[in-house]
Formats: sequence, C-alpha cells, structure tokens
Amino acid sequence: MNIRLATMEDIDQLIRMRWDFTLEDYPEMVGNSSGYESFEKECRGFLEQAIAGERWHIWIAEMDGQIVSHMYIELIEKVPRPGRITRPFAYMTNVYTVPEWRGKGVGGKLLAQVNMWVKDNDYEFVIVWPSEEGTEFYKRHGYTQCQDPLEFVPS
Repeated sequence: MNIRLATMEDIDQLIRMRWDFTLEDYPEMVGNSSGYESFEKECRGFLEQAIAGERWHIWIAEMDGQIVSHMYIELIEKVPRPGRITRPFAYMTNVYTVPEWRGKGVGGKLLAQVNMWVKDNDYEFVIVWPSEEGTEFYKRHGYTQCQDPLEFVPS
C-alpha cells in the first residue's frame, strides 16, 4: 500500500469515488437528471484548485495504482491572539474507503499517516464530524468526543 498526497493525475478516480460515496448514503440520487456529467465538471474544478493550492490536502491510500481510501483535510487559519502563537487547525472531511477494502486496516493506516502529518506540522488539532458508524473508528485512533458546535442555517 502506498500512502501519499493526491496529484492532478488522481482527479478522475477521486471524482468517481466521491460519486460512489454519495450514492452509498443517498441512492435516490441515481435518478438525478443532472447526473454524473454535471457533478464531474463541478468536482473537477474543486479538485484542481484544491490540489494546486495550499489550503486543502487530499491524502490517499492506493493499491496497484488504484485509490482505495482517501481523507480530505482543509487547513483553517485562526485569528491571532495576544500572548500565544496562533496555529491553524485541520478540518477532516470526505473520508472514504471503497467497500472491498473496508475492515482490512487501510483506513487506520491512512489516518495514522494523517495524524503524524498533523503533529509534524504543529497544527493545533483536527476536527471531524463522523457518521455514527465512523465514531468508533476515530476513537480507536486517539480521537475524543467533543461538544457539538452551534450552527446557523439560513432559511
């Protein structure tokens, strides 16, 4: 298994994985009239900017040239505060392992690499909103439950 940051050459696989990931949770989207082509265009634009930029870091695990798992990390800058060094924190999202590779340690190895990268770069913390099924996975890898944030959803 090879764990690395995604490159432009990975975009097609990442788009397909995002599509598949979404359909696992929302199968009703299969009949969506805009379909894959519309999604592919939007996702490609996002991924090109993310990979070329410095704010997003897309970690992948690959086997024989095929991406089998990924974790997206967005770095969030904080407003400086007097009397302390201000470091960014990491927001983890779009964590996915293809079904045939689940339960084989791939996600754990990928998460361990991401955790080491966070520590090596002195980011303040990582925040993730896991699904109910994913909570135990993160706890096994050193994550703790924190209090839910507040949100405002404009109507």
